[in-house]
Amino acid sequence: MSHLSLSVSPRRVAFLALVTLLPAVSAQGSTERLEADLRGVFGEHGEVTIGEVSSGTLRSRVTAEEVVFRGEEGERLLIDRYVVSGDYDSPDEVTLEGVRLEDELSEMALVEIERIVLGEPSRAVFPLDDSLAPQDVRIATLEIDDIILDLSSELARDMFDDAELDDAQGRMTIARVRGEGLSHTAIERFEIADVSGMGENLGEFGAGSFALGSLVFEGLQGLDNEDEQRLDALLLSDLVVDAERLVGSLARLSVDGDFSDGQGGLEIEDFQADLARMIELAPEEERAQMRMASNVLTDGSGDLRVDVALLGNWEEGDTQSLITSDSHVTIHEAIRLLVDVELPVVLPEGVTPAAVFAEDGVLESATLLGGSLRLILAEQGLFGRMATLGAAMEGITESQYLEQARTQAEGFGMMFGPEVQQFLLGLVSLAEGNADELEVALTLPAESNLETYTGDPMALPERLEMRVETR
Repeated sequence: MSHLSLSVSPRRVAFLALVTLLPAVSAQGSTERLEADLRGVFGEHGEVTIGEVSSGTLRSRVTAEEVVFRGEEGERLLIDRYVVSGDYDSPDEVTLEGVRLEDELSEMALVEIERIVLGEPSRAVFPLDDSLAPQDVRIATLEIDDIILDLSSELARDMFDDAELDDAQGRMTIARVRGEGLSHTAIERFEIADVSGMGENLGEFGAGSFALGSLVFEGLQGLDNEDEQRLDALLLSDLVVDAERLVGSLARLSVDGDFSDGQGGLEIEDFQADLARMIELAPEEERAQMRMASNVLTDGSGDLRVDVALLGNWEEGDTQSLITSDSHVTIHEAIRLLVDVELPVVLPEGVTPAAVFAEDGVLESATLLGGSLRLILAEQGLFGRMATLGAAMEGITESQYLEQARTQAEGFGMMFGPEVQQFLLGLVSLAEGNADELEVALTLPAESNLETYTGDPMALPERLEMRVETR
């Protein structure tokens, strides 16, 4: 009968032992580094206590529990759990649970956050001082859930960066914050959802409450250089304000600032202001003037409703480009303004049509190859009510007021030309009710630039072909 004997060299035994012990040694090193880094963040400005620092047994993870920082000015920051997952030098994820900043004397919570998750951050712990270069701060993804914020806290003032909110009092809640591609120069995407709050001294709004469905922006660049700042897109939805100086709502605000696809602009959908409520809340000495403006804009209903679309498009050709705009502003029950622009242009070498919309001053260097601009004013009651108010304020009849306006229009026409006269007389026709629309069509000369028109505005009627129609 034979038997098998197995011999293992001392060198191999040592190697196997080393391989077995490496994860434990690495985990122990990570726990020590996490504790040291957390103490380094806060230690110079107060006292730090940490309940326990441990490492995970099934996966690479190190956790610090019951982290408490007591500051020199009485503030106290508590973190139930601080978790670093993955390689400590290049974490997959850093999670903070149960974050609470409070005033130690009153124990009042200034900020409460249920959970913060940093995806693929450039460091496991970011220092609060300037020891880390801005370019070394990067976060691939950001998730924050359930924020409660005291509006009188320093964090709130930093968030809004508004001196008018220095005296703000109140609370705000944010259900969800999401971000992607965050660095010191740019933010790829950022979203805030389900925001609500109430308080006093809220800047221009005064005291009151507010709610916001969501705010999303994408492609924010140039954070480190104001001259290069750019925003590709912004979308705000379901804003409601009920305050001393504004009672209203906004269904949707969208900004498309990326013209690389040939289009962009600004849209406002269903902005409403309860002017009647705002008048009731206003100081007594301001109510009469506000009531007059409300009556003119809303025909006495006190409900102002506005829709806006300011849109631009461009098409790039071999020798020239075409810039167009189809825009409108509607104040319901008052007036509708439509603008239609078509400008063939030759841009300086190296300048794209998108830059015309994105950068100030680019259009000034372009050569305009003619083009047209059409403006339509659609009367929905505004001019008629203005005539009634004007007559009442001057103590004359409405017919006398309109006749006076007609005489003034004819006088201006003698000074600035027949085209201006036709335009002013068209406004009088809208006020009289003899016309519903006033259209002004302008045709530019074959070759010009903006300075042709801005240098001497008084000479515009002579340089442009102008047609005015009422119907």
